[in-house]
Amino acid sequence: MKKVGIIGVGEYLPKKVLTNLDLEKMVDTSDDWIVTRTGIRERRIAAKNEATSDLAIKAARAALKDAYIEGKDLDLIIVATITPDMPFPSVACIVQNALGAKKAVCFDICAACAGYVYAITVAQQFISRGTCKNALVIGAETLSTVTDWKDRNTCVLFGDGSGAAVLSEVKSGGILSSYLGADGSKTDLLLMPAGGSRNPASHATIDKRMHYLKMQGNELFKLAVTSMVDAAQVALKQAGLECKDVDLVIPHQANVRIIMAMAKRLGLTEKKVYLNIEKYGNMSSASTATAFCEAVKRGMVKKGDIILLDAFGAGLVWGACVIKW
Repeated sequence: MKKVGIIGVGEYLPKKVLTNLDLEKMVDTSDDWIVTRTGIRERRIAAKNEATSDLAIKAARAALKDAYIEGKDLDLIIVATITPDMPFPSVACIVQNALGAKKAVCFDICAACAGYVYAITVAQQFISRGTCKNALVIGAETLSTVTDWKDRNTCVLFGDGSGAAVLSEVKSGGILSSYLGADGSKTDLLLMPAGGSRNPASHATIDKRMHYLKMQGNELFKLAVTSMVDAAQVALKQAGLECKDVDLVIPHQANVRIIMAMAKRLGLTEKKVYLNIEKYGNMSSASTATAFCEAVKRGMVKKGDIILLDAFGAGLVWGACVIKW
């Protein structure tokens, strides 16, 4: 089994900034209410001519540049997203064409907010077994397209963005362990009811605003904390490590209260938790991806550091990944 690590990272965030003050003019809410309950102050919104693949391609190019390789060197492209350009073809195939990655196998993963961790874990399997050499993993979302801007409980949470990573064989360190989980009995807690085969698009589904995401926030809060704590502990145990060995945790940026509750239960100080939710909100699969890229670019990740990625999302799904940089 070959050792697999991340050799390049990149991100792309849309230029448009939507602040809490902007939202005050759209729905019955306030900056204080949003910040107190979520920790979010602003989020990015994709332009009208920007689809998920556009965001993904820009993050991918940045990651390839950082890894000193080109599209033609890629053997595998995985895009984690719940907001693809269209039901088919996959966003990964669109990315492949843009990058000139003609030999790359391509597919998307729908694992919501845990999509990036899921995708990294899948890509690792391909490389560790010698099936491919270089893999590109992307978390990209345009959640603004499925957000109900009349629902004050959900529209304050979400934003758009993308992050990417190039995985390849490494001589030392790399991905030490990963753990994935799911509970399909709670699909009703976070979903988009229409647009699929269960409720195809119709006048009725549009009138009922069923093409926007629906969420039961209170129920998800407790489950998110418990699942992320459990995933972190299992992944660390598999790597032969303990929480005290972690240098930096990069969690899914869903809610600052969820993140801090998770850190407290793991016995981690705030200094060991990377946050960018204040600037970007919840970007689903792109949250962990962009946070990881930012942490690396800001010099917060040093050689030999133990990094813990930890995420939870609709499905319900969750996952954690331990990386030695």
